[in-house]
Amino acid sequence: MHKMLRYFHTLRFLRVQQLVYQLYYRVKKLGRRLLKMTYPLRVDRAGNAVRLVPFIPKEVVYDNGCFTFLNLARSFGGGVGSIDWEYGEYGKLWAYNLTYFDVLVQRGLTLDVGVELIESFMGVVHQESVGMEPYPVSLRGVNWIKFLSVHQLRRVDINGSLYAQYLILERNLEFHLLGNHLLENAFSLLYGAFFFRVQRWFDKSRVLLVRELDEQVLGDGGHFELSPMYHLILLERLLDCVNLVRLNDCFAGQDELLTLLVGKAGAMIGWLKAMTFLDGRVPHVNDSTDGVAASSGLLFDYAARLGIEVDAIRPVCLKDSGYRKYSTSRYECVVDVGGIGPGYIPGHAHADSLNFVLQVDGKACVVDTGISTYEKNAWRDEERSTKAHNSVVVNGRNSSDVWGGFRVGERSAVKILGDTERVVSAQHDGYKGVGVIHRRDWEFHAERIVITDRVTGQPESVEAYLHFDHTINASLSGQSIFTESADIVFEGAERIEIQRYMQALGFNRAVEAGCAVVTFSTTLHTTILCKK
Repeated sequence: MHKMLRYFHTLRFLRVQQLVYQLYYRVKKLGRRLLKMTYPLRVDRAGNAVRLVPFIPKEVVYDNGCFTFLNLARSFGGGVGSIDWEYGEYGKLWAYNLTYFDVLVQRGLTLDVGVELIESFMGVVHQESVGMEPYPVSLRGVNWIKFLSVHQLRRVDINGSLYAQYLILERNLEFHLLGNHLLENAFSLLYGAFFFRVQRWFDKSRVLLVRELDEQVLGDGGHFELSPMYHLILLERLLDCVNLVRLNDCFAGQDELLTLLVGKAGAMIGWLKAMTFLDGRVPHVNDSTDGVAASSGLLFDYAARLGIEVDAIRPVCLKDSGYRKYSTSRYECVVDVGGIGPGYIPGHAHADSLNFVLQVDGKACVVDTGISTYEKNAWRDEERSTKAHNSVVVNGRNSSDVWGGFRVGERSAVKILGDTERVVSAQHDGYKGVGVIHRRDWEFHAERIVITDRVTGQPESVEAYLHFDHTINASLSGQSIFTESADIVFEGAERIEIQRYMQALGFNRAVEAGCAVVTFSTTLHTTILCKK
């Protein structure tokens, strides 16, 4: 019964379009196998180098025969021709990264090495290759076009392979997933349209971009999957498209599209300015971590090179994304009073209702634990759980039913009770199954923050969690915890412990840090005082 209810609450939020395309693509794939139908892997078509102002180069991922992705390195002995483009021992995400071909736009890569890598891939790619899935095709297409354009390289075989890949992408757009996947498909199809001068692709990408950007960029400029990391990733790709459309005159109607792209980029920059801390970092809320996306500073510089008046864009007042930011001369605090979003694609969401993160004097203090894996395992479940965030756990349960790596079943509904310049109050019903409502109130003063947690009903156990950055040394004395940057005083605590947890500093990279676990019954007052 529990399993049936979990599937019910997971599936009921999906759109009919997703279910239809899930079925359609499965039947289509099975039919192609039974009929032994294959996609052509080369279709000769002339390519046209596109003009681009300098884009953001990728960090070095390939050096002397060794690839490094997600903090895991792998050397393929025997030269470029020995690369296993299906290498799966580090998981599917690593294999995806290998086929994204970020290597082509990394700093210092030579033309000869880039061509050898492309030739190696073309020599072994087949119908069932991981790299032929729509998402890696999308990212690889943009990277190949950038590389070919920068070097003014005209190769019939490379262009033929790239054109065939775009034909496959066109026929397998990710309508079954939607969200950032479909948006990446549309961005890439736009690049393919300009490179190969295909009107049909321009028309399709324009329709998708108009629709998806309207939905996916929220009123306050945040991306609707509520992950700062994906916001950074998609803003970079959006700026890539501004770069493309502004400098290449190919299609009727592209001026109107450029206006849309620039407008959405400006909105996303405004949100990013609001969410970026003084040290240049963004909170690691939901699926976010270091080493994946370009920094805020790099994106602001890129936008300025494209003629966007970044300095004139003010940080927005956060609202639609569910985040709020409170700043004084001593601290910056981001709180989450939003729900799981969007309901039909919650794969990057965590059970983190009423979570918050805090920097004091420009340094991390209370942090989100971040993510270190996308593998569907117990560690992934742990990093998405409520106890991995700075919130309250009732009866050892999650506030939303995160499971299966990227799924969410029954989920909490958050209600904002008060929202002023210095006070925000909200509650969620994620524990309604055990008759409990959790309410949290934040009061922000010049050098202190007061947090009040209240739970209704008669829960068996209630615990509040505070995760400290790995650079913070926390010591417990009586009803208080002392750190280098702030002292924390609790009222209403029955027991206080400092436990150890693993803070993610990137994929496959985590360090031990301290976590306060505070047991209470119905009401807990937490006062965070900045050090003098």
